[in-house]
Amino acid sequence: MTRTTLFALALLGGASTLVLPAQAAPTQAEVASHYADVALAKYTDSLTTAGTLKDAIDAFLAQPSEESLKAARAAWIDARVPYQQTEVYRFGNVIVDDWEGRVNAWPLDEGLIDYVDASYGAENDENALYTANVIANPSVIINGEPVDASVITPDFLADTLQEAGDVEANVATGYHAIEFLLWGQDLNGTGPGAGNRPYTDYVVGEGCSNGNCDRRAAYLKAAVDLLVADLDEMVGNWEEAGAARKALADDPKAAMVAILTGMGSMSYGELAGQRMKLGLLLHDPEEEHDCFSDNTANSNLYDTVGIADAYTGSYTRIDGSKLSGPSVSDLVAGKDAALDEELRAKLAGSVELMHVMTKRSETVEAYDQMIGEGNAEGNAVVQAAIDGLVDQTRSIERVIATLDLGTAAFEGSDSLDNPNAVFQ
Repeated sequence: MTRTTLFALALLGGASTLVLPAQAAPTQAEVASHYADVALAKYTDSLTTAGTLKDAIDAFLAQPSEESLKAARAAWIDARVPYQQTEVYRFGNVIVDDWEGRVNAWPLDEGLIDYVDASYGAENDENALYTANVIANPSVIINGEPVDASVITPDFLADTLQEAGDVEANVATGYHAIEFLLWGQDLNGTGPGAGNRPYTDYVVGEGCSNGNCDRRAAYLKAAVDLLVADLDEMVGNWEEAGAARKALADDPKAAMVAILTGMGSMSYGELAGQRMKLGLLLHDPEEEHDCFSDNTANSNLYDTVGIADAYTGSYTRIDGSKLSGPSVSDLVAGKDAALDEELRAKLAGSVELMHVMTKRSETVEAYDQMIGEGNAEGNAVVQAAIDGLVDQTRSIERVIATLDLGTAAFEGSDSLDNPNAVFQ
């Protein structure tokens, strides 16, 4: 326990008065341990919801219909809620960063996986597999060599197809590959509507649309099975004997740097920059994170919630229970209470700005419409959220200095640091 629950009772003027002793600041080791506890809870919830997604996909593949496809899509959206809150563990935790591309890499050249609209184009100078369409082709050429793709398995996706040809856009696994297989391409640009893949793309035999329904089903099943396995691996990394937890325990000061680096990098270069400002500058819906499902506003919200949680040591689990404990906020409050209040307020403000965005996405227009050219009001809502993230990053930098942790080294983004480069 880092906050004492003992108290002294003094009698003053004949009245009993409760006198609480000064609260002791937690140690860095205690903060690191609780941070790992929260990480474990978040990845466990991510695994649980991925299991629910797997069950929904299995049910859909067993009996494809509008209703079962809708249920699978809903399960995918639900699974994003806890997972997005884990993204703050990137950047500062090497184990997470090395693993993350397997489950959440984006954007992806979807022509690698399945059929695409003619507007997608037939080739790309940077990617020989731009329209390889593995679902339609039991053999593909990778690095000039024929590769057997006749049987689509989790191992084939992970070991052969993911980043094939050393091209990052060849995303064959994870949430976004599954998203594409459930929704299909969003061909609406900055107009209303998400992807609209028909359920008949999975009807094996008579009634199959767009061909290769058996292989498409095999791909979707392999992808969700792999997602569950990958999340199970990450849960293990945060358990008591896990490598991620041990890395923090071995050097508590480095653990503080990891926590704050994850917060600052996710706030600034990744979320404010790469995921939001870039798309806003280009007015390009292809730059939105959940581009097939139009779930981007929610993903951005839960990323922001995760950043705040990393500072406060809190988390609301999918069953409604709440975690709290020793936090970086406690450490900062012990040294500079005003700075702690400042950052807490900014974090809460950013979450509120994201709620404004998600409310708009539910009642007015989707995120890809908000960033559309000429949409001044929608653009302003997105820009306000970006500004909040950038502003909180400045306070995170001050926290690093206040805790004597050295110099901040956060991820940057040309969209924020050198916007002209985006158009070159």
